[in-house]
Amino acid sequence: MLDSLRPQVLSILNEESESVDTRLGKICELLKSNVPYYDWVGFYFKNGDKQELKLGPYAGAPTDHTIIPFGKGICGQVAVSNQNFVVPDVSAQDNYIACSITVKAEIVVPLFVNGENVGQIDIDSNTPDPFTEADERFLEFINQEVAKIL
Repeated sequence: MLDSLRPQVLSILNEESESVDTRLGKICELLKSNVPYYDWVGFYFKNGDKQELKLGPYAGAPTDHTIIPFGKGICGQVAVSNQNFVVPDVSAQDNYIACSITVKAEIVVPLFVNGENVGQIDIDSNTPDPFTEADERFLEFINQEVAKIL
């Protein structure tokens, strides 16, 4: 199912008449609409020279977490570690920032441009432990393609 979305992802990213934010928003909507266990999909980006992430385009319920300090929560940890972070059960994580009480699992995959971690894609799921290696590879693919338009 995830691989069937790859051509649509590429098609959206190739819409050069649209702004980068518009294209990223469409990617978020595509994933949220087509992957049943993707309940919130968003991009966070490094906020200038600050040691923090700033919320970019997203699809799902509004969040208060528009700024996340490096090291805080799953997203903040990925900003420091440069590694994918899959959380099968958010209630088992000490350093977790809850966006919604319905969220059961989260996956965060860093986005690199020329080897620098500039942001990440963050997905919350209301389904316990839904993410597999296929999700990681798919989200890495998305970030590799997004990096080309940043």
